[in-house]
Parts: sequence; C-alpha cells; structure tokens
Amino acid sequence: MVMKNNTNAYRSNQSLNSNPYFENLYNIDGRRLLLNKAGSGGPAVVFLPAAGMVGLDYLNIHHSISEHTTSVIYDRAGTGWSEQVKLPRSAQEVTGELRHLLNHAGIPAPYLFVGHSLGGLYAQRYAQCFPNEVTGMVLLEPVHEDYLTRTPKFKKRYLFSQSFAVLRTFLTYKRSFRGLYEHMFSEWPDAVREQLIEYHTRTFLKMNAEKKNLNTQLYRELRAGGDLPDVPLIVFTAMETDAMTSLVTCQSFLHEITESFNHVKKTIYKNLANSVSYGEHRILENAGHASIHIDCPDEVVKAILNLLDKRAA
Repeated sequence: MVMKNNTNAYRSNQSLNSNPYFENLYNIDGRRLLLNKAGSGGPAVVFLPAAGMVGLDYLNIHHSISEHTTSVIYDRAGTGWSEQVKLPRSAQEVTGELRHLLNHAGIPAPYLFVGHSLGGLYAQRYAQCFPNEVTGMVLLEPVHEDYLTRTPKFKKRYLFSQSFAVLRTFLTYKRSFRGLYEHMFSEWPDAVREQLIEYHTRTFLKMNAEKKNLNTQLYRELRAGGDLPDVPLIVFTAMETDAMTSLVTCQSFLHEITESFNHVKKTIYKNLANSVSYGEHRILENAGHASIHIDCPDEVVKAILNLLDKRAA
C-alpha cells in the first residue's frame, strides 16, 4: 500500500507534501520506505546507494535510464526519507526488505542492479539469495573484504597533521560540506536540490552510522553465500582522490597512499569482474569514490545500457 505525505525523523521541517520526489512511501514490514519509479519496460534498473547516501543522489542517472527502461531509486530503512531502523542489520535482512519493496511497488523481476560501495555488497548478496531475479550488475567501487587486510595503514608520523585536519573539518564542516554538496547537486532539479543539500549537511556527522553494517559479519555473510550467479557484470574503479576524503584527511598521508591504494583497488575489482563469464573491469581516471556517478555519469549510463543491450541480444 502506498502511503502519501508521511513524515519521519529524517525529514526536515519544511513541508514536502506537494513534492512528487518525496511522496511515494511504501509500508514494508511496518516501516515506510521511499521509492521513486520512472520509465517503463524491463528489466528494471535498481540503484542501491552507498553508505550515507540516498536514492535521490542518483537522480541524474535515474532520469537517463528511465528513457530506456524502468528505473528505480530508493532509500534503505534508516536512511534518507525512509523510516529509521536499528543497526546493524544483516545483508539478508536488507536485501529481503528490498525484495518486498519492489514487489509491493509492482516492479517485477528480473532486475539489473547498480550498487555503489556498500550498496554493491547488498547487490551481490541479493544475487546470491535470489539468482533468478538478477539479470546483471553494475558495481561502483563495491566494498570488499580484501580492504580489511590490503588497505594502506595509517602511519604515526602523520598523527599531528591528521588530528589537525579532523579538527579543522569538525569546526567548519557545515560550510565545507555544504559547499561540496552544492557543487555535487548543482544540476539537480530545484524541487529536490536544496532538500538533498540540507539533508546531507545536517546528517554528515551521523553518516557513519550506517557503516555499522560494514563489519566483518557482513563480509562473512557474503563469503558464506558462495559464488555469484553467472550474470553479466561490470565493475568500476575510480582513480581520483575522493573530495570528501580530502576534506577529512591530511594531504601528506593522502598523497603517499593514493598510488598504492589505487593499485589495490584495481586488483580487487579486476578479480571480482573475472569471477563470472561475462565480467568487465572499467577504470575511471577522473572520478572519486563517493561521487563516481556524478563525476562520470555518461560512463555509468553507458555501462548500464551495455548490459541491457546484451540481455536483449
């Protein structure tokens, strides 16, 4: 059942009752979840946001894909304009919730998932649990278990510089991050731009809350799920230093680790792409991790359309 014009703890005080981007709330297992559907036809393309991000962050690509097939953006419980939920949750719970939501919204399988960072892990877990419902995946730097052991370690000699960087960010975060979000969403429609900027600025210091889900238990769950189904897969690696990371990391340490970290990422994602018969690893030289879909939207859209064309062939 669609529930219109509801509010929750994440919503700002400004009334959104007449704004179509925020209207479609579905009652799923006692929680209201926001979903926006555009376009028609199948397979539906479903966007799974990164930790700290929401469905409307992907509105640029959502609009482009809706010209070709059904496109879906949504907020997981506890994020954006969906209701809160206690964390951590298992990937099985998150993907089960998404499956119920898609069914209630009348969006039939199979799906082509676009998973970003933490959303990429959830996309893979969905494919493990419901392999017949997934026709392909585009993964934007999905989180990976190998990060736990292969990420460059912080060095003590940068402790003072890093402490200063964190303090500076804490003291100026509203101005700094508001400017960052204003740049990111500069081309978003007026009806949603200011709401997104305000939401992210207000919740940035809490954005790591959803990262409670990003723990070794999640990785164990994915590993125990076995191999991915043999569906077409495109995995992206972003080579630029992420703008958000730059704001909270001292430049000396960031400069030292960038090259080695990029090498690690390329190896991890190439191996992931090679785990299926039709897997492809694509490198984006001019994109950062959190803004990969904003820095290089044409390349992401092209990858999605490539997999849609492959299915139609």
